[in-house]
Amino acid sequence: MHGSLRIAVPIHSLEPGGVERVALGLASEWDRAGHRVTIVLGRSGCANLCSAPALDYWQIPTRLPTASWETPWMVHSLYSFLIENRVDVLFCPGNTYAVVAAAVKLLLGDCAPPMILKVSNALNRPDMPPLMRRGYDSWLRLHGTVFDRLVALSEPMHREIRERTLALPEQLATIANPLLPRKRLNLLSRIERRHTKVWSTRYLTAGRLVPQKNFPLLLRAFARAARPDDTLTIAGEGPEHDALVLLATELGIAGRVRFTGYLASIDPLLAEADAFVLSSDYEGLPGVIVEALAAGLPVLATDCCVSMSYLLDNGRTGVLVPARCEESLARGLVAIRQFRTDPARARQIASGFELEGAARRYIELMNDVVRQNERNRQRKLTMSCLSSQTHGPRLS
Repeated sequence: MHGSLRIAVPIHSLEPGGVERVALGLASEWDRAGHRVTIVLGRSGCANLCSAPALDYWQIPTRLPTASWETPWMVHSLYSFLIENRVDVLFCPGNTYAVVAAAVKLLLGDCAPPMILKVSNALNRPDMPPLMRRGYDSWLRLHGTVFDRLVALSEPMHREIRERTLALPEQLATIANPLLPRKRLNLLSRIERRHTKVWSTRYLTAGRLVPQKNFPLLLRAFARAARPDDTLTIAGEGPEHDALVLLATELGIAGRVRFTGYLASIDPLLAEADAFVLSSDYEGLPGVIVEALAAGLPVLATDCCVSMSYLLDNGRTGVLVPARCEESLARGLVAIRQFRTDPARARQIASGFELEGAARRYIELMNDVVRQNERNRQRKLTMSCLSSQTHGPRLS
């Protein structure tokens, strides 16, 4: 199949988030290539709606707030869309949409379209209580029965998905996370890196202000390790904003910590910074690390995903420390200001996460899934006909 595909992409909202930004970037590329892409929205209202690309958006109008029960609402919205519209492929852009797809497949039965899941987050979740973790592990083992393809963002993730989901080898694919359009990759690669001043370091971090990112850990480590002229910029917004501002004040570092709020682009901050820091408890493959590498920045990161050692090239492009350890992160802040990265190697790693190439690979994967689905349908139809002939009524 080489014609136009009809692709549905569920997204909870247009609020800024890494999974959603990547999904919209892919959808825009598919749309430019002539495919019919529909973004099925749970809700759209947010301050940054104007930054959404010009795509076909579908949603159920409602005056009721749905954020507190977004998953059931997304199931209802996606099911309603698929009842009214035929699509060739359902693309789920991240782990959070896996349960949505499973519920919709249960509701639609044989009428459900082929489904592809991009695994966007870590499958090993030590942050969960033991009982919840056992339930989560059981849920992961069902992924092979729900999805036609599971897409890893790196080779280390591929191995993790194979081990944790028990999916068949032919159900797995690896496509580098499509984080950077070629134009932006080129712009970041032109940033000239200057040597850090001996007496001060400008640390930068970015992400949603949510527990997963563990910004309190970073603030406490910064309070322990920072010199008087060191600064920390935190780019992003989220529910933990006020608590983080309060913590910075209590630690006595408020004058050296800047909260920027939501930014359409962190590229100017990447150009100004001396080092990038990631303090997350868990991640899939963090896009901000790829952005920092593209800008040639040295990176300090917690060992929060199976891909991190690969991204930091085993110590060539950054420093890796244990997750959830304040003392280790504080030592890392000292180490990274003395670290001499390899900008050329960092940018080479980042170039593997180009949007345009990944978008083409996804279309190839979708075409393969559609062809296989059609073969399976024909096989079932043939078996049904043979069964009817074999067991049909005999005429005397």
